[in-house]
Amino acid sequence: MQILTKNKIKEIRALEQHKGRREQHAWLAEGNRMVGDLLASDAFECRKLVATRSWWESHPEYAEKAEECYEVTSAEMQRVSLLQAPQDVLAVFDMTRKDATSSETSEYSESSEYSEYSDYSDYSENSDHSEPSTTLSLLLDEVQDPGNLGTIIRTADWFGVRDIYCAPGTADCFNAKVVQATMSALARVRVHYFTSKDDVCDWLRHCQCPIYGTFLEGENFYASQLQTPAVLVMGNEGRGISSEVAALVTHKLLIPHFSSDGQHVESLNVSVATAICLSELRRKLSV
Repeated sequence: MQILTKNKIKEIRALEQHKGRREQHAWLAEGNRMVGDLLASDAFECRKLVATRSWWESHPEYAEKAEECYEVTSAEMQRVSLLQAPQDVLAVFDMTRKDATSSETSEYSESSEYSEYSDYSDYSENSDHSEPSTTLSLLLDEVQDPGNLGTIIRTADWFGVRDIYCAPGTADCFNAKVVQATMSALARVRVHYFTSKDDVCDWLRHCQCPIYGTFLEGENFYASQLQTPAVLVMGNEGRGISSEVAALVTHKLLIPHFSSDGQHVESLNVSVATAICLSELRRKLSV
């Protein structure tokens, strides 16, 4: 076990900011269940594992999973943690997924299409220039709120969506608030970031599948014929889907309201709307 110095604490806490994550090419996860799930998944290389003595005594096998291991007191955990009520363990993970091969990284890093995880040139093994890599994928068009993004990633995991593509302006999936909201879904859901809106549109033009999006003037979602492979587009919290992306949506859908007197809120929260859409897509396509 190593000693957690002031410099190490500063280094870990710097991951709260996008600049720190970019410079270190790393991100922070906290909490017993969260860290345990991520370590068990073996999806990311663990650089640092910081935990109390009681945690280490219960999980000695995880010492082999990390490059650096630290045993800390509760007071030291309070100083290094970004949470108001820290648990017994936190971990620093490398941003590159272990399922991203060097050949793919080399190939895609020269492309302007999209990169996995913010500005970084790490790519999933299923990334493709022409169409979504799975039967159902999500495209988030400037979803800015970290809590919404984290909830969407968690919801995507529940409904078996393995790839989420993000237009510029979408929150960083390794923001601490996003990570906490995902409840370890990042171990299974790959998040990709396009470098420009033009790249988003070029990708959509090459998708050989339906592109669904929600609009106030759309067709009733529950009465629509749906199919996969497909891309489901969800828009910004205030503006909805941008005009450039909307022009490429092939099926405009509406989540109807069921208010008996016609009085209702103007719109649904984007993470709630995403859950409704994914549920209906999975329900219809599994029948």
